[in-house]
This record gives sequence, C-alpha cells and structure tokens, in this order.
Amino acid sequence: MAESVFRKVGLSRTESAELVETVIDEICNAIVRGESVKLSSFATFQVRDKNERIGRNPKTGEEVPISPRRVMTFKASNVLKQRVLKSHLSRRAKHKPASPVS
Repeated sequence: MAESVFRKVGLSRTESAELVETVIDEICNAIVRGESVKLSSFATFQVRDKNERIGRNPKTGEEVPISPRRVMTFKASNVLKQRVLKSHLSRRAKHKPASPVS
C-alpha cells in the first residue's frame, strides 16, 4: 500500500510508509476500543461481545464450554462486493473455452 501511495500521491517512500502505518494503527486502536470503523466504499469493522455457550469437540463429540469473548466482524460494502463479482465474472469470461462449432 505504501508503494501505491508513493506512486499516486507523490510523498517520499518513507512518508508514504509512515502514513499507511499511521492509518492502520488508528483503525486498529479504534477497533480495540470497541468502536465501529467504516471505510466508505470498502467495509465496516465492528466488535461484538459473544456470550458463553456450549460447543462440541468434533473428534470426541464431548460438550465443552466456550468462554465469553469479543470478536471483530468485517462486513464488506456493496461497492466492494460488486467489484469482486465484476472481477470474477470477467476472469470467468476470459477462461471460458470456446463453444464447439457444428
């Protein structure tokens, strides 16, 4: 990312790397504080509290308690979802074999 900032914005490589690290640190700090972080046209990061529950060991079938915890969720924006889908469809079209001619 820093290289992209360097090429597109015109900051030095060092300044670009510092800028990217600062932005990522701020996002991480906000998430750790439990704040929701929305990056427009990209995604939303949120922290959820999960209650204690009973889980099952898949090997033994034994029930085990899963302790309460905080988890981070990532929800992609519709813009990002559409870009991924468009990319997937264009790649599929390029790799699709030609139909046999009768």
